[in-house]
Amino acid sequence: MNLNAIKAIYFFEMSRTRRTLMQSIASPVISTSLYFVVFGSAIGSRIQEVNGVSYGSFIVPGLIMLSLLTESISNASFGIYFPKFTGTIYEILSAPVSSMEAVIGFVGAAATKSLILGMIMLATASLFVTIHIAHPFLMIFFLILTCVSFSLFGFIIGIWADNFEKLQVIPMLVITPLVFLGGSFYSANMLPPFWQTVTLFNPILYLVSGFRWSFYEIADVSVGISLIMILVFLSICLFIVAWMFRTGYHIKK
Repeated sequence: MNLNAIKAIYFFEMSRTRRTLMQSIASPVISTSLYFVVFGSAIGSRIQEVNGVSYGSFIVPGLIMLSLLTESISNASFGIYFPKFTGTIYEILSAPVSSMEAVIGFVGAAATKSLILGMIMLATASLFVTIHIAHPFLMIFFLILTCVSFSLFGFIIGIWADNFEKLQVIPMLVITPLVFLGGSFYSANMLPPFWQTVTLFNPILYLVSGFRWSFYEIADVSVGISLIMILVFLSICLFIVAWMFRTGYHIKK
């Protein structure tokens, strides 16, 4: 494996973050702060606690997960789509860089940026509410798995997309609604029985639930099932990426 090739792609993508700090870091942090102001003040005044945890603290894992999923997808999809758009992708394809090295470089950079953003948002949230992390190592493990999995998913979207509109379709019309309906701002146990059953078909529920358990040891589903679900999603993304490179789909697009 050519480590120099991986480093070149990785550091090039990371340098793009430094050039767009307002968009990459400031914008998600400001959005998170606004969520706390709106949800914490409006809804928090009516819902004091959820399962023994103050409402403001309860929504922290959901807010972080909301930003992680969207930013991981956005970072990875734009990272691979922009070279396609400018035509510089052929320089990568003609260079002595294997498909695995390219994926590690692009996805690794996107996951790293999302992980940094997640930690910044966690620090920002601590300015508004009291946060208790019962299982810090499991929390970090969930963060890493989520960032890598959805960066891979974003990489797939970036290869599939042939215009900038398609880059935004799935994150805006699929991922964001699923996150809002996946227990980010409420517990699924608060829903009527029928809607509790429907919510179980939302894969984001398992991510949010497992991540929240690492904070407060409360969850809508078993933390073991949450881990299995994210590992399954990671495996599916790896399979799709491997298929794309094996069949030459990335060149056809």
